[in-house]
Amino acid sequence: MRIITTLLLVLGVTFGAQAQYRKASLQATGLTCAMCSRATLESLQTLSFVDKIDTDLNNTTFILFFKPGAEVSIDHIKQKVEDAGFSVGKLVVTANFSDVKVENDAHINFAGNTLHFMDVKNQVLNGEKDITVIDKNFVSAKQFKKYSGETTMPCYKTGVMNDCCKPATAPASKRIYHVTI
Repeated sequence: MRIITTLLLVLGVTFGAQAQYRKASLQATGLTCAMCSRATLESLQTLSFVDKIDTDLNNTTFILFFKPGAEVSIDHIKQKVEDAGFSVGKLVVTANFSDVKVENDAHINFAGNTLHFMDVKNQVLNGEKDITVIDKNFVSAKQFKKYSGETTMPCYKTGVMNDCCKPATAPASKRIYHVTI
């Protein structure tokens, strides 16, 4: 029994290590000068899971490279941009998938998060794939409204589990990230 438990634990660690976010491309809005970009960069650099950041000031884009195996918080990224006085215009996260089945308008657990895939074809994801976060305050109001028509689940408007879509073991306030490919 001890051998089986050890084997399952090792396999769980192996699978968990493969399910992770690699990097993110963050476009900030409201930046009007070099000081704005610098304030945003300095705020993002305080994130414990960020290894390094490249910048493209012409497009007000920051490329965040994550520490291997680190737990990444999408909401903390947004919060750091807002702490600097700006907004997220777009966030595209590159994740490493290994035989992850996704279906349109359905939830999956990935890298410690619940992802709700919207406006996608049913498929199995393998390797590095870019997923775009389409939650409120991650896209424009116009885009948010457009994606609202892609689901009947109220979790898109609230960003949290609701009675319509929560598993029996999940608390109603568990965060869901809405994404598309």
